[in-house]
Amino acid sequence: MTHRFHSLAAAIALFASLPAISSAHRQWMLPSSTVLSNTDAWVTVDAAVSNGLFYFDHVPMRLASVRITGPDGLERKAQNAATGKYRSTFDVHLNGAGTYKIAMVQSTVFAAWEEAGQQKTWRGSAADLAAHAPAGAQGLKTSRMNSRLETFVTAGKPSSKVFETTGVGLELAPVTHPNDLVTGEAATFQMLLDGKPAAGLDVTIIAGGSRYRDKEGEMKVKTGADGKFSVTFKDPGMYWMNATAAQAGGEGPAAGGRSSYTATFEVLPQ
Repeated sequence: MTHRFHSLAAAIALFASLPAISSAHRQWMLPSSTVLSNTDAWVTVDAAVSNGLFYFDHVPMRLASVRITGPDGLERKAQNAATGKYRSTFDVHLNGAGTYKIAMVQSTVFAAWEEAGQQKTWRGSAADLAAHAPAGAQGLKTSRMNSRLETFVTAGKPSSKVFETTGVGLELAPVTHPNDLVTGEAATFQMLLDGKPAAGLDVTIIAGGSRYRDKEGEMKVKTGADGKFSVTFKDPGMYWMNATAAQAGGEGPAAGGRSSYTATFEVLPQ
């Protein structure tokens, strides 16, 4: 029995450590433009998992979880989607003024239990857990992983409706608009975990084009008690931001786990 218990615990621990294991391969989305004066425009988005930022050298991102939110808060559809060997790509029609959010949001549950003396494991959505793990399963242990990958594009005048948060997982609540970032000026953001300020959170920011630098040149900042942090960008370009946090246990079948947030921003010269 003790051996089985340790096996189940090891399985859960392995799942909880997955974000750290995969950190060498970074997930990202890269829009062709982030600020457009035309209020009836298009952008093309590349999506990949790679070693070098914004360089296609590993695997494509799968597009099943893409969610596009318009300035009115309504969902838009990705168009002309395609997935190749190293990247996926899709188009977004900006058919009105304001800020659009392009996101990939996933919530995964890992479960381990004993059944007829055998260890069973399963991975999927919280809604499907009951159909796969028997009611009252012996030694049932669960862990959840919430991940959110975002980028923002503005056509015409910036707007803020797309920044409304859900209270689930790690989320960004911008103080400075993500499409109003310029060199030499401090930008401020707030991180929320399950709707509350994520205090003491480590945030990593890396400029694109690391393939062509001797050093990656990452910037590391820490959120304050209010979940806020500020950063001043020295050089213009595309930037990748990431943070990961342990998630407290709660009610339901998937109590506790980890949550990650990743975003791509463009910084323009003054």
